[in-house]
Amino acid sequence: MAKMRIWYDEEGDYLEFGMTQKKGYFKDAGDDIWERVDESGHILGLAILNFKKRMAKKQIELKLPVEVVFQD
Repeated sequence: MAKMRIWYDEEGDYLEFGMTQKKGYFKDAGDDIWERVDESGHILGLAILNFKKRMAKKQIELKLPVEVVFQD
């Protein structure tokens, strides 16, 4: 079973999560959301800037540009 890695930098208000440590690069998905993708374009993880500011709202809505599927 794959493990999800979650990392939050409070000073930078930056949240990143992913399922792999493979090499990749970040691609801007808009609205302070970044996809981490490999050379083939497969999504390896997501990063969200200004995460704490989003959490301060009563209702949180993040429009993520991906569908997440977990498989063994």
